[in-house]
Amino acid sequence: MRVLVTGGAGYIGSHAVRALSRAGHQPLVLDNLVYGHSPVVREVLQVPLVVGQVGDAALLQALLDGSHPELRGTPHEKRPIEAVLHFAAYAYVGESVSDPARYYRNNLGDTLTLLETLVARARASQPGPAGSSRPGTTGQPEAAEAVAQPIPIVFSSTCATYGVPQQVPITEEHPQQPINPYGRSKWMVEQLLHDFGRAYGLPSVIFRYFNAAGADPAGDLGENHEPETHLIPLVLDVMGGQRPYLQIFGDDYPTPDGTCIRDYIHVSDLADAHVLGLERLLRLRERGEPPREPLIYNLGNGTGYSVQQVIETAKAVTGRGLLAHVAPRRAGDPAQLVAAAGKAHSELGWRPRYPDLAAIIEHAWAWHQGALQTSRSAEG
Repeated sequence: MRVLVTGGAGYIGSHAVRALSRAGHQPLVLDNLVYGHSPVVREVLQVPLVVGQVGDAALLQALLDGSHPELRGTPHEKRPIEAVLHFAAYAYVGESVSDPARYYRNNLGDTLTLLETLVARARASQPGPAGSSRPGTTGQPEAAEAVAQPIPIVFSSTCATYGVPQQVPITEEHPQQPINPYGRSKWMVEQLLHDFGRAYGLPSVIFRYFNAAGADPAGDLGENHEPETHLIPLVLDVMGGQRPYLQIFGDDYPTPDGTCIRDYIHVSDLADAHVLGLERLLRLRERGEPPREPLIYNLGNGTGYSVQQVIETAKAVTGRGLLAHVAPRRAGDPAQLVAAAGKAHSELGWRPRYPDLAAIIEHAWAWHQGALQTSRSAEG
């Protein structure tokens, strides 16, 4: 199956591209490269990459029908896209507070253009009204079953749509009360998917991630953000000598050691879930039962680890220590965020392969060391 992956040059998107390829699908990446990395797609994953904005409707149309000039000589040339995995988004909470317009324009506005393009494509290929015929045909009414379905989409959402949890673990039915523009932009896209499903029959899956972490076990894909805000890579940067110390934001939370507890999910396990979610949509379509409401799943391990536990596990994995300074709490940081992911287990058959925190950190450290070696070689 030919799959358009928006944001496929980023951290989670690139791992999903690999999972698609391993499952026998043919991914095509669209990325504006604001935060993505073109060598990851072109050299490591070796799949087609088109640089551009998801909000460019003409570009989207050319990619969906295989007519874009950069698709010449690829498996996508003149062949239509059959599904979309949508990762493209800005994801810095603090920046979303200081510059919300940027987040609503990119995360929400561009996604609206994408959804409109998927629906318009299906409408353009629909037959005429019942009992009518198109010019040049025999005049026989066209069967209602011939009506084209919109291209299915799998959307990368976030546990930030829940806001401050009312109970832990968090189920998919937990009230959604996002507390920052980033979380609200993702929540708004979820509302678009509900409305587009009801009105236009757009099939969709929504995945609400908890804390993505780790790296592909092969060691050639990993987490490379600039700036970096995630705990595990920050810990490893300190242990690898790229940062002088780690800031711990608050050690007075109502948790066993006073530091925040989070649910860390291996990025490769997240990627596997996207393939399973896509394949579930396709099975439902084949049975003539395309969902008119999004299929919604939490993705997490269901186990929480505190900041201090992450540090201690990283010490055990790497054999190194680190200097840490305690800073004041960050506004809006809940004490605990832990997923209830039983729905993904039961409906998708999803089982994380790397649920153990030590394995997550071990894979991240292996990639980190390889990337550091490559950087030093380039400098030397």
